[in-house]
Amino acid sequence: MSDRNRIAELRELLHRANRAYYADAKPIMSDHEFDQRLKELEALEEKHPDLADSNSPTQRVGGEITGGFKTVRHAAPMRSIDNTYNEDEVRAWCDRIAKNLDRDTPPTLIADAKIDGVALSLRYENGDLVSAVTRGDGEKGDDITANARAIRAIPLVLADSELTPPPVLEVRGEAFIPFKEFERINAEREAAGDELFMNPRNSCAGTLKQLNPKIVADRNVSFVAHGRGAIEPADFCESYSELLQQLSALGMPTNQGVVVCESIDEVVAAIHEYDTKRHDAPFPVDGMVVRVDDFALQEVLGSTSKSPRWCVAFKYPAERKPTKLVSVDFMVGKSGRITPRAVMEPVILAGTKVQHASLFNFGEVRRKDLRLGDTVIVEKAGEIIPQVIEVVQEKRPKGARKIKAPMECPACGGPVEVEPPELEEQGDYESEQETSRLCVNPECPAQIREKLIWFAGRGQMDIDGLGEKTIDQIRESEIPLNRFADIFALKDHRDALLLIERMGEKKVENLLASIEEAKSRGMARVLGSLGIRHVGDATARALSREFPDISALLRADEAQLRPKTLSRDDAAKYGFDPDPKERPSTNLGKDTAPAVFAYLHSAQAKSTFDALQKAGVDLASRDAQENANRTHDAFFDGKKIVLTGGLEHFTRPDLKELLESLGAHVSGSVSKKTDLVIAGDDPGSKFDKAMELGIEIWDEAALLKRLPQDVKEKAAESGLFRGR
Repeated sequence: MSDRNRIAELRELLHRANRAYYADAKPIMSDHEFDQRLKELEALEEKHPDLADSNSPTQRVGGEITGGFKTVRHAAPMRSIDNTYNEDEVRAWCDRIAKNLDRDTPPTLIADAKIDGVALSLRYENGDLVSAVTRGDGEKGDDITANARAIRAIPLVLADSELTPPPVLEVRGEAFIPFKEFERINAEREAAGDELFMNPRNSCAGTLKQLNPKIVADRNVSFVAHGRGAIEPADFCESYSELLQQLSALGMPTNQGVVVCESIDEVVAAIHEYDTKRHDAPFPVDGMVVRVDDFALQEVLGSTSKSPRWCVAFKYPAERKPTKLVSVDFMVGKSGRITPRAVMEPVILAGTKVQHASLFNFGEVRRKDLRLGDTVIVEKAGEIIPQVIEVVQEKRPKGARKIKAPMECPACGGPVEVEPPELEEQGDYESEQETSRLCVNPECPAQIREKLIWFAGRGQMDIDGLGEKTIDQIRESEIPLNRFADIFALKDHRDALLLIERMGEKKVENLLASIEEAKSRGMARVLGSLGIRHVGDATARALSREFPDISALLRADEAQLRPKTLSRDDAAKYGFDPDPKERPSTNLGKDTAPAVFAYLHSAQAKSTFDALQKAGVDLASRDAQENANRTHDAFFDGKKIVLTGGLEHFTRPDLKELLESLGAHVSGSVSKKTDLVIAGDDPGSKFDKAMELGIEIWDEAALLKRLPQDVKEKAAESGLFRGR
């Protein structure tokens, strides 16, 4: 079979597989097989770029970051639906429908589940998806087409052997994150120490507003159709029930829980019956929508300025129950975030046992005035996330104890930082405005795996062969790898490393050689690789320029970490020039310096650096020595520089490293504070903004002319500079 035919065959097969999984609920292949076929198609399309097709299954996530969302007007308004909350209101609505149509009883009605998601309008032209727009204000919404194309449940092409899609078909429906995926996402966020999403709907709305479609794909957002916008020709279907049949035939997923009702009593019965099974649905359901089936009758009934008169939503109340707050656990995520978690007496909610609930942050604990022993009201937000709603104050026992937030990390005993920063500055550790509390010890056991991966990675300590998988394998063996210094002791476990699957003699030798080489990277690389909060690459280099070695840094006063804020007396005390413009900068400000100082003066920091030095890691500053020996002028000191476009003599990361070694601060975006833009080939929007703001722009030739010869020679020797 030719590659052209195989590409066509794979595209058809994968489109069919998506349809079978999402629209028909009858999968024709496993997830693994789907992924294998998709990879095969990607390889063939890369080999044959002339056969590119924007509707290929490989093009769901193009990898492009969108620049923002354009607001567009809906061809037909997307009105919201009026809500009812009890049986009497539903009966009253049915009576009004009959009266307005001059009938004794209402016409045929359709009741189906109201998915609690994000309303979208998908526009297809001759079967091809051309746009996806959020509801917005009903008249206009955000064009999120790139994100919608990343949703596998949304067909890129509508097709059926017996039914031809109309020239224009706008499908209205609900995007949502299934419960299973929502649980996975929150579990990952909890492990990372990130704030948990409150409910599937909010997380879906936030996901669809991401500028990177890959995030939408990774979170497995799904979609179900439940309505129509503009359709040309209009006679494509005459009723809601027929619309669902036609959409399903074309491969669009539709709601399967549709009930046809011929009377008010049947509507009420359908609502009550679904209430008994809604907790088994794979997606969040907060009610049932009841609508007139016949489109012609819908037109007769019309709409108000906000809502159609021909449909109504019955909202199920969230189930709430009282229980007792027994204790509060302090969970430490891999980013260091400390999250309070309620431990309660077990209670059955929405069909499952509930014993734990995230309290999100300590500000939330104080706002609700939660105390140990309290009777609390619990519900499942979005029918999935247990949430403490309030305290039953009249049942508070005598002596109920307040929940004290930890002043030290519960996992390692290290220092913590409170956000927002002004609370830390004011020493206010009991504020209702607190949004997070974080452990700042990079060797905290709760965080160490991710920190080890970061530490060894490219751009940090550059230890070849020590990637995520290898770190996991070593940690699963009996070889100790629980702190940074353990990496440099791996040479003592050579025989044990050889026993690890797929390591081998050559791989182990290369790994140990790379670890040995990493010992000499110097103080700046080590500081920037540890994952110390507020200390990235630029700040690590700035600190390395000001302090000759780690011992000098650890002896530093907090004021020395932010010398630009020193008074004239303090400047003299620390030996700095009294003119603020001439004082060196460490890149740390009034909010970040205290947190870095707290870590550097903690027992955990002393232990980390002592162990690294004992392992033979060089913690002397290369930058401080270079500053002392530098004879050229300090043109680049303190300059804010932006790099853009392709360069002939440097890679952008290498030039960034060189300029920062000269005292510059290299930023990723152009602003009024930018001093200089260095532009290569195809510079793009940063160049345009610099022109607009009147910022000085150099090409590479101007930069090379300005760099002193000794700097270029040293850069060439180290491999940063290609050619002189």
